[in-house]
Amino acid sequence: MKNSHLTCFRGSAISSCCGDNMDFYNNIKELLIDNELTKRVKDYSKNKSDLTTYYDVGGLIKKAGKKYGEAIVKKYSEQLTKEVGKGYTVSALKRMRQFYMVIQKGATLSHLLSYSHYVELVVLDDINAINYYINAIISNKLTVRNLRKRIKNKEYERLDEDTRNKIVSNDDLELVDIVKNPILIRNTIGVDNISEKMLQKLILENLNEFLDELGDGYSYVKNEYKIKIGDSYNYIDLLLFNYIYNAFVVVELKVTELKKEHIGQTLVYMNYIDEHVKSINQNKTIGIIIVKVDNKFVMHYYKEGRMISREYELM
Repeated sequence: MKNSHLTCFRGSAISSCCGDNMDFYNNIKELLIDNELTKRVKDYSKNKSDLTTYYDVGGLIKKAGKKYGEAIVKKYSEQLTKEVGKGYTVSALKRMRQFYMVIQKGATLSHLLSYSHYVELVVLDDINAINYYINAIISNKLTVRNLRKRIKNKEYERLDEDTRNKIVSNDDLELVDIVKNPILIRNTIGVDNISEKMLQKLILENLNEFLDELGDGYSYVKNEYKIKIGDSYNYIDLLLFNYIYNAFVVVELKVTELKKEHIGQTLVYMNYIDEHVKSINQNKTIGIIIVKVDNKFVMHYYKEGRMISREYELM
């Protein structure tokens, strides 16, 4: 989970400002005016300037509040609105203070994120969760809207504990590690008693969301993928490809409990893809079987003799 796109900002204004109330205010005002000017000059420098400025301002507000009390934030907001312009409300200044504090606690500060991304993240209590989403933003170029959706769906909380520990330790992750539990599939039909065709339809209607639920690196190849085994034709429910693990993924959908013939059928399909579709430079095909157990849906991963299960829910 390491990345090389990290930028560490430590503003000198925070440490140098130790005078009275107006010293804090004048430093804050100067930083914000400089940032407003930067925004009008170069597009590429806007984001870095925002992050640097709001980090420094947040640190100054924290120090001023500690010295003069919480009421100073409102006073600064009123003065800044008059002298710098709109946008520096009490809540906006408090968010800058939150931004400063989460970075101080160990959240990664990267210029590949916008300040708007960080506004969504600073309300989270867990620094590990914040850093998980930061890496997801960098890896998948998530918009603020997509980030908000992932947080709302509790993506980090649905990772198992071993995976979270691997993320904290920067250990290499296996494909099955990054699958959420449970997986969420949007139910636009409104009934729980669905057929395999209906389940396939639900997945295809919200394909991007389904691929995100599986983890990073998935792309769609085809549904009802036609293959010939002996004299008969068979159809793979969904054929995917994971570019991170450089492997095809066979997905079979069942609305009954897992049976031996389901595993056997999936293995036949995986072997077919290995022999007739994958190139010599690609890894062995991975199998996913989605079944229903006691009114719950369960997803089984099969990779090189290893079966791993994940529940999923129709939401």
